[in-house]
Amino acid sequence: MGKIDEFVKEKLITGLLLSSSIDIDKLKVDLENAWGPIDYMSPEVPFDFTSYYDGEMGPGIRRYYLSFETLVSPEALSQIKIKSNEMEFPYMSGENRQVNIDPGLLSLKRLILASSKDAGHRIPLSSGIYGEVTLVYQSKGFKTLDWTYPDYKSDFCREEMKKVREIYKKQLRN
Repeated sequence: MGKIDEFVKEKLITGLLLSSSIDIDKLKVDLENAWGPIDYMSPEVPFDFTSYYDGEMGPGIRRYYLSFETLVSPEALSQIKIKSNEMEFPYMSGENRQVNIDPGLLSLKRLILASSKDAGHRIPLSSGIYGEVTLVYQSKGFKTLDWTYPDYKSDFCREEMKKVREIYKKQLRN
């Protein structure tokens, strides 16, 4: 029989999509109020991997990846996703989102994203939220999977996640 241990706390990250009208500094304050200090923020990049959000968010969508200093239990991911959905409402323009906050957990071995949408490769967590292994760390880099979103497949994203992984490794050592 295997020994059951507590989960190791993991690194909370968010992928952000912002319409051109959103002030990133205001959103950062809201994110820090929810989850504590941000310890890494990627450079801004245009979100041109798909046109999926164009009708809702308009042209000029920007992508950022952020991580938070406070490590969290993997058991908290579903509640974090529910909170991120609630945080999008004040930024809406009518029926349209202007901010998309996609939380996930980064460990030394993988990146898991949370979703409210079921799919064959997603695992039910709780409260209608699913977890998806999006990237796997092997041979000194993050590897993609068949279902990995196009922007998470990008070299840019995978390099950003390696930077966040290094921060997380240092946290675990301390």
